[in-house]
Amino acid sequence: MDDEIRDESVSERSEKSDTLKLALIGNLNVGKSLIFNSLTGIGVEISNFPGTTVGMYTGSLVHKDKHYEIIDFPGVYSLDGVNEEETEVRKFLLEKKADRLIAVLDSAHLERNLYLLLQVAEFQIPTVVILNMTDEAEKQGLVIDGDRLAEILGCPVLKTAAIDGMNIDRIIPLAESEAKTISAVTHYDDHVEAALRSFSKVNGSDRLSGLLALEGLLPDSDLSETAGVIAAEIEDKHRMSVHQILAANRHNEAKRIRGLIEKDGKFKPARNFDRLLTRTSTGVPIMTVILLTTLICVFIIGSFLEELIVELFETFLIQPMYALSLPPLLENVVYSLLIAVEAGLGIAFPYVFVFYILISVLEDTGYMTRAAFLADRAMHNIGMHGQALIPMVLGFGCNVPAIMAIRQFSERERIIASFLITMVPCSARTVIIAGIVFTFVGLFAALSIYLIVFILIILTGIVLTKVTPGDQFGMILEMVPMRHPRAKQTLTRAWLRMKEFLFIAMPLLLVSSVVLGILQFFGIIAAFQDLFEGFMYSALGLPDYASTSLLFGILRKEMAFETLAILSGTANLGSVMSAAQLYVFAIVSVLFVPCVSTIAVLYRQMGLKISLAVCCYTLSLGFVTGIILNALFNIF
Repeated sequence: MDDEIRDESVSERSEKSDTLKLALIGNLNVGKSLIFNSLTGIGVEISNFPGTTVGMYTGSLVHKDKHYEIIDFPGVYSLDGVNEEETEVRKFLLEKKADRLIAVLDSAHLERNLYLLLQVAEFQIPTVVILNMTDEAEKQGLVIDGDRLAEILGCPVLKTAAIDGMNIDRIIPLAESEAKTISAVTHYDDHVEAALRSFSKVNGSDRLSGLLALEGLLPDSDLSETAGVIAAEIEDKHRMSVHQILAANRHNEAKRIRGLIEKDGKFKPARNFDRLLTRTSTGVPIMTVILLTTLICVFIIGSFLEELIVELFETFLIQPMYALSLPPLLENVVYSLLIAVEAGLGIAFPYVFVFYILISVLEDTGYMTRAAFLADRAMHNIGMHGQALIPMVLGFGCNVPAIMAIRQFSERERIIASFLITMVPCSARTVIIAGIVFTFVGLFAALSIYLIVFILIILTGIVLTKVTPGDQFGMILEMVPMRHPRAKQTLTRAWLRMKEFLFIAMPLLLVSSVVLGILQFFGIIAAFQDLFEGFMYSALGLPDYASTSLLFGILRKEMAFETLAILSGTANLGSVMSAAQLYVFAIVSVLFVPCVSTIAVLYRQMGLKISLAVCCYTLSLGFVTGIILNALFNIF
């Protein structure tokens, strides 16, 4: 981007009334978010706009002394659907909350993208059209006439390749000075056009309001009753819904425009590995190898970084602290704080960051959609379709966005997914598995915890499939192209996710460690632990302070491990607990009640009843599994 473009805080931009609001809109997987990140930089935030429940990314910049607010809408395929994303984006556009629209199209899949653009045109908001992924289109032998498209649409059209940064610096100036309302108009069925003219004469309604009213998307409008009657007449004549009629007209118009602007429509597919990745005989072994390799790399690389960082902490911070001869209370607090920093940056950070880098690589290559396609049949056995694999895999990073990603599922699938996703070992749980079991017990012991959890997830899914009411639906999944991952893009994506750990988890951990140190000094922690000492030791075989660690793990999962290190007085847990104890503690922590953030999002998505059911189930499952394992260790 231009050197004059820089990040600006939300508080600063809110004070400037001359801020121009630009909204990015487009299908899924068109490179929209990559353009957003390129425009705003890494310093972005997630904001829920007033009256909405869909998370939209917002960022701000200054270009030539002009302030801009950039809004990244969630990816949608249409603006007439009833799912949450489409409803909120439609509402946002109807209320004219954006001064300009930046419509991002995938040059290699123009017809589908033009369908959405034709709907965007009906909102009559100044627009700039971005033909992204022109490099991929050219590899397929597709040459798009951008000038001809600009002539048809009546607004600026810019070719870009966001992954290489091509022409990204031209987007803001173009949107500022040349954005125009799209003049292209979709001509609908004669009966629909007659109804729109009637609405205009009788009610003075504009074309957009008439279309939405016919589709039943303006229930509180003065038009709704009249439109409902006319829509029923149209449907009776055509033997299809108004929605289907409008969709067919838009698809035909999109096809016509595509035919006018593609100079060479010969498809020249590059060699790819889709057949290997999506066939059961080859795809399942490949997916298994990829998952195992990912976990082993997290363990090995994270362990190496952990040893390096922890040694530095011990040498330059922990040991010198004892030479200061501080007062007892202050020494207790300082020591707890240093142990927390050591556990967070020295142990948790390496595993979490390595995991996010590897997941980002898998996402950037396009492999995740292949895995979802491959897993479809197996996922049906636990009550969901293959697309649910994506939020399940997201759960390996964090359960919060994974729970948010299930909103497009049916009610039945959402209930099942709520239970299963909260059981998936997130990156914080991976810290527990890697930092405790892998470090002090061994690799196969760490992998066995994943195996146990996966078996429990499958068994839970099978049971829920039989008892959860509702119908099971199929899957429509877009297979994104396979791409070479780019180091900058991968690291940027990993860093965006890592910020949540550094700026939310770490401060919470440091404050909690200070509180723990004070409570421990005055004996309050000891009193709490005495209440559960009998159960923790007799049922789980764990020391009394493990109860406090599990409790703090509800705040954030990795805090169970970090609190254990603080209360035991050392990050070398192998010196104070046996291998069996470490194993039992790890699996109970992994299966225990989800963290507070997950519970909050679960409550928001599914309500109090499901949230309580998930908490009670995971609490019981964690303790029962721990009790069984402890009994087996005592026997053998």
